[in-house]
Amino acid sequence: MGYRVLVKRSAEKELAVIPVEIHDRIIETKKLRGREGYRLRRGDYRILWTVDDKSRIFLVYSVAHRREVYC
Repeated sequence: MGYRVLVKRSAEKELAVIPVEIHDRIIETKKLRGREGYRLRRGDYRILWTVDDKSRIFLVYSVAHRREVYC
């Protein structure tokens, strides 16, 4: 059984305003420091998520410009 990906409504709204060319070019996954979760980086944009291995769920909770995503 694979993992399910859930995207919070707030993250969907943030994703809707990101330029389309950014969607296909996400790189570099890293564990976050000082908070739970991971990030993907592409240019000035970040996607933040957590992983629940027991429930096998990825929860995307933020998609935003780097100056706004960590606030």
